[in-house]
Amino acid sequence: MDKVTSLCKRRGFIFQGSEIYGGLANTWDYGPYGVELKNNLKRAWWKACVYERNDILGMDASILMHPKVWEASGHVENFFDLKSDCKVCKKRFKTADLKDNSVCPECSGQLTESRPFNLMFKTHQGPVEDASNLIHLRPETAQGMFVNFLNILDSKHPKLPFGLAQIGKAFRNEITPGNFTFRTREFEQMEIEYFCSPLDADKTYESWIEERFNWYLSLGIKKENLRKRRHAKDELAHYAKACTDIEYNFPFGWSELEGIANRTDFDLKQHSKFSGKELQYFDDQKKERFYPYIIEPSGGVDRSVLAILVDAYHEEKVKEDTRVVLKLSKDLSPAKVAVLPLLRNRPEIVELAKNIAGDLKKSLIAVYDDTGAIGKLYRRQDEVGTLFCVTVDVQSLEDKQVTVRDRDTMQQVRISMDKLKEYLINQLS
Repeated sequence: MDKVTSLCKRRGFIFQGSEIYGGLANTWDYGPYGVELKNNLKRAWWKACVYERNDILGMDASILMHPKVWEASGHVENFFDLKSDCKVCKKRFKTADLKDNSVCPECSGQLTESRPFNLMFKTHQGPVEDASNLIHLRPETAQGMFVNFLNILDSKHPKLPFGLAQIGKAFRNEITPGNFTFRTREFEQMEIEYFCSPLDADKTYESWIEERFNWYLSLGIKKENLRKRRHAKDELAHYAKACTDIEYNFPFGWSELEGIANRTDFDLKQHSKFSGKELQYFDDQKKERFYPYIIEPSGGVDRSVLAILVDAYHEEKVKEDTRVVLKLSKDLSPAKVAVLPLLRNRPEIVELAKNIAGDLKKSLIAVYDDTGAIGKLYRRQDEVGTLFCVTVDVQSLEDKQVTVRDRDTMQQVRISMDKLKEYLINQLS
């Protein structure tokens, strides 16, 4: 993990939030390569879950919601952690993480008795801060899809089964264990709420587990680093009939990437009760109304990015050196091609390389780099997962050819400039 976190900062993937002010605990900023990797992951999820299916619609709900939403969902009543404070160093700990509930793990001071703390961030709507305009930052994206159920039925007229998909920010004011970006107070979710007949819910739940597991494999994550873990009854959320986690074997142990839950008809019933709006589905064929069951695959963007980085990190010996490579898939790699001039002190080579990079950018995600010797440039591009390096040299000025280097094999071929774009597109398809 230390090697991955070091690479993330060194190569512009992830930085500590507010670092020049000493940082803000558990906040992280995505740099130039990190934001591309993150966007590529979200794009791959949207493509698989929305564009390639006929039964899922996309949406984007507001972060701020009516206070009644969180009463109906059960978050006001149930969404809390038991926590203890140290009387000496004043640090706060989640009771579940403590081996000894009376002694501080940091300074051995005495701990207070466990007390419940609600995990939702509070804020106020409007200029006056009082109880009448208290609202919360959403702790999950799911509720925005539930409260729009009627709007979707009235505007799109979908037939069961169908789903809604959303990628968005969520906020939980919880104590985090410090495993880099794995658990943070501000995070991004990729969630589907899949509405189906109660009779089909168990079968649909099982099929979603397999589909989501296979999606992570399609990203290039090693199968031996993934597993499915079913929740015991005492682990289930108040709304869930069943839940299965897809877990990744991080350096700190097996932990959740995504949870697939059978939420039953809890959510639509609750929002019907609290809003006074009937949220039943009418089946034209059976001529009956009922509350659909909801199957929810819910994954974390940030922890998925972390798993991808850990899984792709690779070291190998090349002669006397150690080569570090991020073996990212074609879809996820932040940059597909890097164009590099062999000699920075030859203006005509630099100009030609920049022109080639500019032309490639119209069709591919390409970067230009002339900030080091060619060997260092190759290593730098290997570390960020760039699939191909195109080197422009003195001979290129004469024969109109460039050298194309493959990231994984390090094999090099000479390609005519007028065939370069076609060659790269074929390699990347």
